[in-house]
Amino acid sequence: MPDYPRISPAGDSALLVELGDQIDRALNRRLHALAGWLNGRPGLGESVPGYAALLVHYDPFQLDYPAALELAQRGLEEAAQTQLPAPRRVEIAVRYGGADGPDLEFVAQHCGLSAQEVVRRHCQAEYVVYFLGFSPGFPYLGGLDPSIAAPRLETPRPRIPAGSVGIAGGQTGIYPLESPGGWRIIGRTEAVLFDARAQPPALLAPGDVVRFVRLEGS
Repeated sequence: MPDYPRISPAGDSALLVELGDQIDRALNRRLHALAGWLNGRPGLGESVPGYAALLVHYDPFQLDYPAALELAQRGLEEAAQTQLPAPRRVEIAVRYGGADGPDLEFVAQHCGLSAQEVVRRHCQAEYVVYFLGFSPGFPYLGGLDPSIAAPRLETPRPRIPAGSVGIAGGQTGIYPLESPGGWRIIGRTEAVLFDARAQPPALLAPGDVVRFVRLEGS
């Protein structure tokens, strides 16, 4: 088993900081504390978080790998003492089922539940935005009730409407833009997840806590 944390080169202008190999809220908070500490340091570029790993870009004309490594190691020590602010809480209203949630019945049958119970459990949980990815503003949300986990589609759909709320394995997420996708779509929100003209452009940020609210009549 590898020891964590560990840092390794990722090409000639980035390094990878790994804190673990699990989807874990505490690890993810440590990761974002580190990203915040590294942000804006001379010679460093964008830090790209995942669940428990951080890809840190650096300018090889300003820093060599040993210097970037030293910064990352110092960041691990100092960011561990950082007190992160309380998470922002966001409610997102969703219409479940029907044309907005074409896979709701499949999820219900797969899990041995009624569609109404799937919706209830989906709305009952609190979700953490672990990171954004796949498409601009797409939130990977941890905290799904394991009893409503469902597999991805065998063949992705070529077009998923913007605002679609889906389940894939033990995760749930929201498609910010119309795009192809293989998640099981159980509902849709009118909330705008990504607007390139807004500041910030993404509605959600890593560390936010999300609750889904069922719209009446869905």
